[in-house]
Amino acid sequence: MDYQAANDLLKDRVILVTGAGDGIGRQAALTYASHGAVVILLGKTVSKLEQTYDLIVAANGPEPAIVPLDMQGATEQHYIDMASTIEEQFGRLDGVLLNAGMLGVLSPFEQIDLASWETVMKVNVTAQMMMTKPLLPLLRKADDAALIFTSSGVGKKGRAYWGSYAVSKFATEGMMQILADELSNTNVRVNAINPGATRTSMRSTAYPGEDASKLKTPAEIMPTYLYLMGPDSQDIRGQSVDAQPK
Repeated sequence: MDYQAANDLLKDRVILVTGAGDGIGRQAALTYASHGAVVILLGKTVSKLEQTYDLIVAANGPEPAIVPLDMQGATEQHYIDMASTIEEQFGRLDGVLLNAGMLGVLSPFEQIDLASWETVMKVNVTAQMMMTKPLLPLLRKADDAALIFTSSGVGKKGRAYWGSYAVSKFATEGMMQILADELSNTNVRVNAINPGATRTSMRSTAYPGEDASKLKTPAEIMPTYLYLMGPDSQDIRGQSVDAQPK
């Protein structure tokens, strides 16, 4: 996307980013902070979140907050408590980037391990639902709020051997569309981003023989993440946007 964001695009906005410890999540957190947002960093590894925190502070960004949470083991009450803490500290939420996800094991469908399937569905689908529910009242308190899901090309057209991950992303697309429709007459707009082939650890796991130097970096796909999170996309709702359109 050829989009130039204003330096103060997200000034004074409070934005939650899941999976903020590395990869696209870390880059999104850094990018949002560099455009004025107070970023809430959520992830399961505290040391990685602290690294993201330090990078934001070193760049003179607004001081972020850290929320350690393992989406594989978290209960619904954990998310309710998290939302209460955010409300107490900030009073509202202007944006959420649901970036965290799990690849699982790529295999023929008939060889899918049930435990692996259930873990991928828990992290990529059920946890997204459990998190979004208590955050919606906070998003409604904002004047202009954005909720962004993370999709995938295999969540739009099924591909052999992508099993549980692909099914989870088809579910993500559906969840996004349902919420976008339910919230169509509110201040909360809901969309999804398909990052495409990006230089991340998840990508290298899926394609171990690939030349990563030929892939775009997370920083190079940030224009889409800025556009959908900021006020310039107020009329975009229920869309699944490719960060790297072909």
